[in-house]
Amino acid sequence: MSGLDEVRSERIKKLEILKAKGINPYPAKTARTHTVADVLSTFDTLSSGGAAVTLAGRIMVIRGQGAILFAPLFDGTAKIQAVLKEDIIDGEIFALFKEVVDSGDFIEATGTLFTTERGERSLLVTEWKMLVKSLLPLPDKYHGLQNEEERFRKRYLDILTKEELQAMFKRKEKFWDVTRSFLKARGFREVETPTLELTTGGAEARPFLTKHNDFDVDVYLRISVGELWQKRLLAAGFEKTFEIGRVYRNEGTSPNHLQEFTNMEFYWGYANYEDGMALVEDLYRTIAREVYGKTEFTRGEYTFDLAHEWKRIRYAEEIERQTGISIESATEKEIQAKLQELGVTYEGDNKERLTDTLWKYCRKHIAGPAFVIDHPKLVSPLAKSVDGHPESTQRFQPLIAGTEVGNGYSELNDPLDQQARFDLQQTLIERGDEEAMMPDHEFVEMLEYGMPPACGFGFGERLFAILEDKPIRETQLFPLMRPKA
Repeated sequence: MSGLDEVRSERIKKLEILKAKGINPYPAKTARTHTVADVLSTFDTLSSGGAAVTLAGRIMVIRGQGAILFAPLFDGTAKIQAVLKEDIIDGEIFALFKEVVDSGDFIEATGTLFTTERGERSLLVTEWKMLVKSLLPLPDKYHGLQNEEERFRKRYLDILTKEELQAMFKRKEKFWDVTRSFLKARGFREVETPTLELTTGGAEARPFLTKHNDFDVDVYLRISVGELWQKRLLAAGFEKTFEIGRVYRNEGTSPNHLQEFTNMEFYWGYANYEDGMALVEDLYRTIAREVYGKTEFTRGEYTFDLAHEWKRIRYAEEIERQTGISIESATEKEIQAKLQELGVTYEGDNKERLTDTLWKYCRKHIAGPAFVIDHPKLVSPLAKSVDGHPESTQRFQPLIAGTEVGNGYSELNDPLDQQARFDLQQTLIERGDEEAMMPDHEFVEMLEYGMPPACGFGFGERLFAILEDKPIRETQLFPLMRPKA
């Protein structure tokens, strides 16, 4: 029998002791009167009055022996020390606690508040009740779960035993709260759009495919937060919309990429990409200040300050500056040769994918903050062309720590131009490009009725991960895991 099995066996014996005494070890109701956070926030008032309070929570550890025991109690709002003294509490109740209670158990504890000689605010317990008898022990406080796979597979324990993780996920909640409040304060309306689509629009990515049994059709999980749907709402007369929601991309995993994550996208009628850049710069600085109380960050080898001037970097000019390649005139073979010279692994042989790979090499050398602008039409099938430069588009991407952390553009609303670009994407699909954008002919029909000029923009969890200086997988509550063998 393993050590863990022995612990479980001993705890089951304690469970049976409770049952033999007629005690339900898993009651449905608790008589809790306060949360721990409530108690701590009004501690002086409650303790001076001497009134009894009843708290409930998980015992994180049990210290002491003999006639006095100390048990930090955590209820999800905060932690307080529960103190059991044999000369204060009923002897049988004290003895039962010592006999059957372990760290990890949930209990209800009634008593009065006091401050120890060491200045620790505590609960002097006079009564207790078992709420949940745990059968497996919590990880060691100092070593925790060391193996990464075990940490993610038992994320509930990882979070429970690491206050820094709890704090990070509170910051993540605030990250999205600040985003939502920022946009609503500027007149954007929050909407919900479909997550199941017949064609995936709004991004270039390999989608997940599933089956809609009732309609007997194949459908895709969305790869953007309703881009083509929010543009339909522009045509419907909604001037400013946004959505925060999950998206799904059937691609590889990296420190900056996952298959399922949260994104935000907004669409702003009668605005262009210049307006969008000004708004996004303000948004990112607001997030930094309100969530972190600062604007300067470090991500690996990069240091950047969002309060500094955001440079404008032209996509084609930057590639030529770093590599000597003019993407406007270079052939596929010339780009392939350059990628091989740079030691860059690439997939696909069409110019769109090769150009994108070359750019990804170049962006790694830019700390930011900056806006990458004027991307080629070839890699921007939904963006308006730059006036006087039809092969470049009014597209912008915030760039920090060598990584794009958003994507926006002046939205293409010329239906004939949009159809031509979709036709090109269809050609790429037929040549085997699994990331090319699927044409949406009903979207083109909407454009023929007329959609106002607009700016659209989106960003997601990658920005949060960079501000935290962590791989994006670490910033998700429950990242997807392979099934156990």
